[in-house]
Amino acid sequence: MSAIAIKYNEKIVDLQTAEELGLSGEEIELDNSPEALEVLRHSTAHLMAQAIKSLYPDAEFYVGPVVKEGFYYDFKTDAEIGEADLKKIEKQMLSFAKKKFPIERYVISKEEARKKFADDHLKQAVLDMIPDEDVSIYKQGEFEDLCRGPHLPNIGLIRYFKLTKISGAYLGGDSKNEMLTRIYGIAFATKDALKAHMDMLREAEKRDHRKLGNEMKLFTFREEVGAGFPIWLPAGGRLRARLESLLFKAHRKRGYEPVRGPEMLRSDLWMTSGHYQNYGENMYFTKIDDIEFGVKPMNCVGHIKVYEDELHSYRDLPIKYFEYGVVHRHEMTGALHGLFRVREFTQDDAHIFCRADQIEEQIIEVVDFVDKIMSTFEFDYKMMISTRPDKAVGSDEVWEISTNALKSAMEKHDLPYEIDEGGGAFYGPKIDIKITDAIGREWQCGTIQLDFNLPKRFKLEYNGEGNDKIQPVMIHRAILGSFERFIGILTEHYAGEFPMFIAPTQVAIVPVAESHKEYAKLLSDKLIDINADSEIYARNDSLNKRIRTAEKTRVPMIVVIGDEEIENKTVAIRDRRTREQYNMSEEDFLQLIQTKINEVNF
Repeated sequence: MSAIAIKYNEKIVDLQTAEELGLSGEEIELDNSPEALEVLRHSTAHLMAQAIKSLYPDAEFYVGPVVKEGFYYDFKTDAEIGEADLKKIEKQMLSFAKKKFPIERYVISKEEARKKFADDHLKQAVLDMIPDEDVSIYKQGEFEDLCRGPHLPNIGLIRYFKLTKISGAYLGGDSKNEMLTRIYGIAFATKDALKAHMDMLREAEKRDHRKLGNEMKLFTFREEVGAGFPIWLPAGGRLRARLESLLFKAHRKRGYEPVRGPEMLRSDLWMTSGHYQNYGENMYFTKIDDIEFGVKPMNCVGHIKVYEDELHSYRDLPIKYFEYGVVHRHEMTGALHGLFRVREFTQDDAHIFCRADQIEEQIIEVVDFVDKIMSTFEFDYKMMISTRPDKAVGSDEVWEISTNALKSAMEKHDLPYEIDEGGGAFYGPKIDIKITDAIGREWQCGTIQLDFNLPKRFKLEYNGEGNDKIQPVMIHRAILGSFERFIGILTEHYAGEFPMFIAPTQVAIVPVAESHKEYAKLLSDKLIDINADSEIYARNDSLNKRIRTAEKTRVPMIVVIGDEEIENKTVAIRDRRTREQYNMSEEDFLQLIQTKINEVNF
């Protein structure tokens, strides 16, 4: 198989660019490797745009990047395009692909490009984002667009693709701008890989946490409340409370102390931390008595203030604080997505203040904590060390020391990791926890961040053995990431069939008739006494309808109570997890539930 691109200095370069610049490197062939798929999907995005332009001649195009989900293109047309039109666009794409047009690159000045696309306001918006004086354009047949590449040698190599959905997207992701049409697609090098992916998408659609959250009455979003602000309903509140309770005990056992910082802090503190300068566009600000305050996007500054409350000795360290901290971040409206991307969320946040010689043991302890939680929820996971981003505080020397400390801790304990160049927080490198769910999707969850910069900026110190003043090291740590995102992931991972220990409702109690309600309430009270939640389904509906209603909430166990159960102090059980029906004494039933909800201990 011939090459489609090369890898030069860790960058993918298409063959035409490599030839023009005299570059050589590792050849990339057309397969399902990440490097090859990036090139293939980028070119498929252009093929889609070419097909759209031929079907809707007035179409103007904004950007068409490769993303984790495949690729998309944002464009504008006066025509009304819906899901039903995707097949038509696919057919036109295949027709063009058969013509095997070469994909050719040429370079012109930005000034020439502005003249060339003078009547295209979307191209002008793209040119506004390009800092270079020269721009590259890729052409195939009669279609051409501004693009950095890389691309395939010709469109005839594109064979296995699918357009997956259509949606609206604001220009530049800003709700103040005009609405564009966005079409998503996916492409693979082989037919089997495409089929497997489409099977996964169909399964993912069934598991969509927004759909299941609505069916199970976990949470809701209301337009009048505001986009990105979830409202937790009683069942979702119970699920969160169970997760929080388990984690609270696990933190306390590991020596963490619960604390709580204010929701807002004066802006001069955010200036000291560097958030104002490096993260300010993601924050909300207000004024009180003419003093500017920033709503916290993170909990670290509040925990620094807790540390400052008293003097510390080297014998006191490590000091560990944790908080279920509510934070607010200004996310673009177009980026919001159910519980996965919101503007208000709660982190399972913690900060460890330790001596330099304690870094390794603390990192490993946190990694062990991560492993315990992820294995409990049946997630596979991997760890990525993310290095200094372009926008960062602190010297190169400090960044090198902290990055090497993370690598050393991992390597000494034979813990595998990958490198994410430039993916660190602005104040320090980090270990990102990426989990794989039941249908093979990868999610970013927890993070462990090593920070020498904030302790320096806030002049934190502890008394050393010789009574000298020493700066502590600060480790930022969140294992779930946020309760919102993690619950969304869990909902899809389990398809709503939560394990008994965190299920929003452990037992649905269905009394057959009015006369059985009293025993149902007594049983419900006894379940609360053993830390189990139940719901009584006693509405004026038929017995079968009430059982079906309970089943829709995916409750682990349904208990039916009639004359016989009251007389014999028994329960008739329908176990959704084992798909069995059986009878059991009340005492044995309560013991069974108690065992199941207590079987997990982080």
